[in-house]
Amino acid sequence: MSKSINIIGSGFSSLAACCYLAKAGHHVEVFEKNSSVGGRARQLHKNGFTFDIGPTWYWMPDVFERFFADFGRKPSDYYTLEKLDPAYQVYFGKGQEVTIPGNLEAIYRNFEKEEAGSALKLEKFITKAQDNYNIAIKDLVYRPGVSPLELVTPATTKRLGRFFTNISSEVRKEFRSTRLRQILEFPVLFLGAKPSDTPAFYNFMNYADFGLGTWHPKGGMYKVIEAIKDLAESLGVIFHLNSPVEKIITEKGKARGLLVNGKEYYSDVVLSGADYHHSEQLLPEEARQYSEKYWDKKTFAPSSLLFYVGFDQKLQNVSHHTLFFDSSFEEHATNIYDVPEWPEDPLFYASFPSKTDDTCAPEGKEAGIFLIPLAPNLEDTPEIREHYFQIILDRFEKLTDQKVRENIIFKESFCVNDFKEAYNSYKGNAYGMANTLFQTAFLRPKIKSKKVDQLYFTGQLTVPGPGVPPSLISGKLAAGLIEKNVKN
Repeated sequence: MSKSINIIGSGFSSLAACCYLAKAGHHVEVFEKNSSVGGRARQLHKNGFTFDIGPTWYWMPDVFERFFADFGRKPSDYYTLEKLDPAYQVYFGKGQEVTIPGNLEAIYRNFEKEEAGSALKLEKFITKAQDNYNIAIKDLVYRPGVSPLELVTPATTKRLGRFFTNISSEVRKEFRSTRLRQILEFPVLFLGAKPSDTPAFYNFMNYADFGLGTWHPKGGMYKVIEAIKDLAESLGVIFHLNSPVEKIITEKGKARGLLVNGKEYYSDVVLSGADYHHSEQLLPEEARQYSEKYWDKKTFAPSSLLFYVGFDQKLQNVSHHTLFFDSSFEEHATNIYDVPEWPEDPLFYASFPSKTDDTCAPEGKEAGIFLIPLAPNLEDTPEIREHYFQIILDRFEKLTDQKVRENIIFKESFCVNDFKEAYNSYKGNAYGMANTLFQTAFLRPKIKSKKVDQLYFTGQLTVPGPGVPPSLISGKLAAGLIEKNVKN
C-alpha cells in the first residue's frame, strides 16, 4: 500500500532512503534546511576553485556499486572514478615520509623497507581484515540493529574474541615500527574512536584501505550526492530546499507530518536523517526516547577545524591525500577523547584534489583542504582558528620544504560553531557517534522510535555508524524497516 513519507535532511542516508522508498511506490518528500542537498557533503565554489566541504575520501567502492545496483544502475552511469596511486602520503617528520601505493604488493614492499619481516605479517593481517570485511560489510551492517541476535551467526561466534580485544593491541602485537603502527591505526579514526577503544573486528577498515584502495570521483565527492539526487528525482522524489523543520507533528502517539517554515506538511510516516539528538528536540519532551544525560554520556566522534585554501601555484611534495603525523598521536587522541581541549601540537590532514582533478582549481593553481580533528563542543573563535592555521602552515612549509604563505589567494574556515549552525550537530561533532564496543549495532540509538509510532531515524548516529558507506547503508536499513512495518 502506497504511503506518504516526509524525510528530514538530505545527507547520504536520507538520499539513499528516499530512493528505496520511492522505488517501493511511496510518495516521498525531502525537506532540507540549507540551500543545496547533501547535508555535510556540500561543496564550496569560489574564484574558480571547488572544495568538498565534508567527506573527501571515497572508500569501499563495492558499497556504492551495491547501492546503485539495487536500482539497475552503476556509479559509472553518473560519475567517473579514478583509483589514486599513491593512495596517500604520511609525513612523520622532515624527510620521513611513507607513501601508501595503490596496490597491495607495493604496500607490502614499502612495509618491508620500514621493518624487516613486516610484509609477511601485513599479508596475514590483511587476510584477517578481509575476512572481517566480508562478514561485516557484506552481511552484518545490513541488519537494522533491532535485536542483539542479529550479531549471532556461525561466522561471528567463531570470531567472538575479536570484539573483546582492540585494534591497537592487535597492531602492536605484530608490528614494532611506530610509523607502521600509526598507518594501520589511522583508518579506524573514520569510525570515530581511539584505536585502543575500537574492537579488533573493525580492522576490516584496513582491508578497505589497502585491499580496495582509495578512489576519487571526478568533480569531487559531491558528484555522488548529485548522482543520488538525480536517481531520486527520476523515481519521483520531491525536494524542498531552504526548508528547516520546526516541529515533528504528532497526534495520539503517532508521527503525522512536519511543520516547515510555518506550514504543515502531513504524511503517514516521518523519517529523520538530521542529527538524531536535534530530531528528538523537534518532539514534545515526553515523546523523546533519549535524555540529555544519555547523549552527554555517549562517546562522540571528533569535530574538526577545516580550512579551504586557494593557492596561486601548484604545490610540491604532497599527494592528493596527505597526513601529517609528525606530532604525538597519543597526546592528540587524549585531547579529543579523555581531556577535551585544543591540542597543543595537533596532527592534521590535507587534501589537494587538484593534484588529481583539474576541475577543482584553475590551471596552474592548487586547491587545498586542511583538517584538524578536535573534541566536540570546544570554544570556537576566529582568533583560535587563525592561531591553528598558522601552526599547521608553519609545519606544512617545514615538512614539505616550500614556502606557500605568499601564494594564498583566499581561505575559508569551518569549525564547531559551523557544524552546530549548518547541521544542528550535537556539540558540533563532525562524524556522529563513535563505534566503540558499547556503541555498536543494537547498542546504538534505534532506527524506529520506541515512543512515537511511524517515526524513524537514519544516519551516522544510528546503525551502522559514521562514514559515507555506512550512511548509505543506514538509509537502506531505515527504508527496509519502514516498508516492512507499513505492510504489516
